[in-house]
Amino acid sequence: MHSRIFLIGFMGSGKTTYGKKIARMMGYDFVDMDEMIVSTEGMSISEIFRTHGEEYFRDKEREAIGQAAKMNKVIIATGGGAPCYGKNMELLKEAGLTIYLKLEPKALLNRLKNAKGKRPLLAGKSPEEMLQTIEDMLSAREIFYNRADMIIDGLQGVSERVVNAIQRRSE
Repeated sequence: MHSRIFLIGFMGSGKTTYGKKIARMMGYDFVDMDEMIVSTEGMSISEIFRTHGEEYFRDKEREAIGQAAKMNKVIIATGGGAPCYGKNMELLKEAGLTIYLKLEPKALLNRLKNAKGKRPLLAGKSPEEMLQTIEDMLSAREIFYNRADMIIDGLQGVSERVVNAIQRRSE
C-alpha cells in the first residue's frame, strides 16, 4: 500500500477537508503543504506572494514536496498550483499515489467567492472575473491534474466506498 497519498486539484476543491477525512478513515496522518510552507516561512501564502512573488512560492512548494516524499502513512493536500510547475507532477507520482479532486468552475466559484481575500490569485476580483480566472486557470492546469493516478468527483465527497477504492488502488 502507498504510504503517501497526494491530493491535487484546484483551490477550493476540498483537498484539506477531504484529506483530513480520508486520513482519519485510513489511520494515516494528514499534512497540508500550504500549512508546511506558512510554518517554515512565518507568513501567510498571501504575504509570501506579496513579499517574494509567485516564483519564490513555487520554489517553496517544490521543497515541501521533497519533505512530504520522506513521510509515511500520510495524506498530503497540495497547493492548487503545485502539480503544475516544473517537474512537480512527476515528483508527486514518484513519491506516492496522486488523486485529483475534480470540480467544475461554477462549483469552485461557489466555494471560493467568500474566501477570495485568502486566495492571492483571486483577490480583488468580482464574481464574474473570478469565474473567468477559474475557467482560464483550470483549463491550463487540467493537463497536469488529469495525469493523477485517480480522479474523484469533488462533489461526491468522501465515503467508505471512495476510501476502499483508494486502498485498492494503492496496493
